Amino acid sequence: MQQRTFHGPVTPRSFAEALLAGFNRGTLRAHPFGDEDHLVVQLASTSMAVSGGPTAMSVDLVRIEDGVHVRLGQQEWMGVAASLGATALMALRNPLSLLGRLDDLAQDMASMQLSAEVWETLDRTAASLGASHMISERLRRLSCSYCASANPVGESRCLACGAPLGPDQPVACARCGTISEAGTRVCGGCGAVLD
Repeated sequence: MQQRTFHGPVTPRSFAEALLAGFNRGTLRAHPFGDEDHLVVQLASTSMAVSGGPTAMSVDLVRIEDGVHVRLGQQEWMGVAASLGATALMALRNPLSLLGRLDDLAQDMASMQLSAEVWETLDRTAASLGASHMISERLRRLSCSYCASANPVGESRCLACGAPLGPDQPVACARCGTISEAGTRVCGGCGAVLD
């Protein structure tokens, strides 16, 4: 499962709308379901597709603090593999049969690029809305528990009073990259136990 976190002024709805606009075309359809904080967009080939093998993928969009965590499910490959196999067998028997299967071949090649196209769509959408993989400015600052001064994340001591900041440092999930406040035991993005 591929996953990324986008920090900034994005919502699961903004990503879902971009996926609907980009993938409701040709033999693909996008279907969103869920609520404003957790949307899943199912991308799948239509049942009446004229060319190419069937494929499907789900995109999980979860609102997190200051952004959205995205997980791509595994793509269903069996239909595409079967279609490519049929094209190869026909080409072995009669090379001219490739001319009749050019649409199938083109659609199968496009299906093989589906996850890359999804990430490109999400990256473009995030950039247009001012979001990125960098954590937000608010999350990059620590408040000193002694004097309440703002300090950059990573500082060992408060710049104003010199108090130790170690226990106040935010924690990054090793599994999905979600940033959580100090003392958090379970990741809000994927549910993993934090060190």
